[in-house]
Amino acid sequence: MNFKDKITSNFLLRVAMAIVLLAHSIPGMFDGGVIVFGEHYLNKAGFDPFGVPLAWLIKFSHVLAAVGLVLNRYVNLASLISMVILIAGIFMIHLPNGWFVVGGGANGIEYNFILIIILLSFIMDNEKVK
Repeated sequence: MNFKDKITSNFLLRVAMAIVLLAHSIPGMFDGGVIVFGEHYLNKAGFDPFGVPLAWLIKFSHVLAAVGLVLNRYVNLASLISMVILIAGIFMIHLPNGWFVVGGGANGIEYNFILIIILLSFIMDNEKVK
């Protein structure tokens, strides 16, 4: 794979993933959603008194991962950290709701699953290039 192929082979997918990560993070940073998530979910899930700082860390990691994906820098690290957060989300929030996000159910794991596979593909693509 030459340099041009490395840049273009998954560029659109990296940009799309960055948009998803930013859309999932930035609004909550300005509308109080981070505080609500930290206090009303993470603290009650056993992370008290660290729920709010953890919620901010999660949101900031999404923003940094999005920047890394768009710039094609630290893609493996950005993907790995995002995958860990998405897997935690599956087990802490989505798994009890089944597979489907909508249609056959609500708030299930299918969305996180496909995001994890996309992030894994970024890591696998980077390993092929080395």
